Amino acid sequence: MEKGKYQELVKKRTPKEDRIKNSIKAFLIGGSIGALAELLVNIYMNIFEIPRVEANPYMIITIIFVACLFTGIGFFDSLVKWAGGGLIIPITGFAHSVMSSTMEYRKEGLVTGIGANMFKLAGTVIAFGIISAYVLALIRICLFGGTI
Repeated sequence: MEKGKYQELVKKRTPKEDRIKNSIKAFLIGGSIGALAELLVNIYMNIFEIPRVEANPYMIITIIFVACLFTGIGFFDSLVKWAGGGLIIPITGFAHSVMSSTMEYRKEGLVTGIGANMFKLAGTVIAFGIISAYVLALIRICLFGGTI
């Protein structure tokens, strides 16, 4: 098959996405996760009488736990298919990528399976996150002087 005909066939068979609908859905679902996070912080602060500084990490741990639990029972993938980018962009997406890799390689053992492959998907996010934090810290020091 000629390259031009193949490209035309691929273009014809590729499903069209509704970007406006997907953007609105991602905005609403991502915002709902943010609202849920704030609700969790308020619950930890008011019911358990934990200061806000300590309630924030508990909220993050709770959201990561729920994302990992949903990944483990197989519910997260179908939820992402429906919710799209609004669910995969926040910390839930990071937790899902680590948990998915862990589950995929668990049969190969703790060290060569889970340990060696758990950050296969999330490793680039971690690496570039550390590098960008370092560069931004250097820029801040250069612009404003002093320590961070």
